[in-house]
Amino acid sequence: MDHVHAHEHRPSHAHEPAHFSRAFALAAFLNVALVIAQVIYGVLADSVALLADAGHNFGDVLGLLLAWGAHAMASSLPTRRYTYGFQSASILAALLNSLILLVATGAIAWQAVLRIYNPSEVAGVTVMAVAALGILVNGASALLLRAGRKHDLNVRAASLHLLGDAAISLGVVVAGGIIALTSWNWLDPAASLIISALIVWATWGVLREATMLSLAAVPDDVDPSKVRDYLNELAGVSEVHDLHIWAMSTTEIALTAHLVRPGAGLDDELLKQAADGLAERFKIRHVTLQIEAGNIEQACRLAPDSVI
Repeated sequence: MDHVHAHEHRPSHAHEPAHFSRAFALAAFLNVALVIAQVIYGVLADSVALLADAGHNFGDVLGLLLAWGAHAMASSLPTRRYTYGFQSASILAALLNSLILLVATGAIAWQAVLRIYNPSEVAGVTVMAVAALGILVNGASALLLRAGRKHDLNVRAASLHLLGDAAISLGVVVAGGIIALTSWNWLDPAASLIISALIVWATWGVLREATMLSLAAVPDDVDPSKVRDYLNELAGVSEVHDLHIWAMSTTEIALTAHLVRPGAGLDDELLKQAADGLAERFKIRHVTLQIEAGNIEQACRLAPDSVI
């Protein structure tokens, strides 16, 4: 059987400039300062909602540090042991970040349930002031990372998470205002439960996607059937099999496939066309194709879809 391996690695435009390290550092510093302020005033004001927001923002700090570390590792050169480099660190960072947030949120929700049955007086004005600070910090942090949202899932997730935190802090401000006007102290733990529910809702999608990517699933924004159709439409291709698509990182997608071209043989122009098309249509920039003559006597053992 005439097997020819061809590899095309198209240059990626998804890597963000070095200033993202500074953006991550500044965002992390701002959030650490916010957590300290929320913990201090949450204790002084006896506010579970404020402490819930502090716990959430502490999770954000860990998430930012993980995302920052993963971003730095992704730019490391490959080694003899790690031939793909450390690009998949961004997937692991997203997975760990979501797990940390869910565990912290569960602990906060439990404390809120206990407080509902035994509410205590809450300093509503203090809660409003510190939560308003959270809106400013999270909003500014999200703006620092906004330039990378189009290309890097890791950066986009961090940016959207921070924007969500700003919205949650707005909810705490509203709860503090109502408490200051009505003395409905039960509203504080109730608000923390609502915040916890929003965190779980927002985090679950990240956990699901990170888990899928860590198991080498096809990324959600790639339709494998359309990729197969595109490869089948290439000149001389009669069959496509052993097609695999997976995320190397939160910015890089890889593909391997066998193309059957009876009597056509190797065609460098075809390989370039395939690599360019996959990059432009599906953002798949790391492509490895194997060309087969399609001899019936020496059929590829990987042809059946059931064979891995």
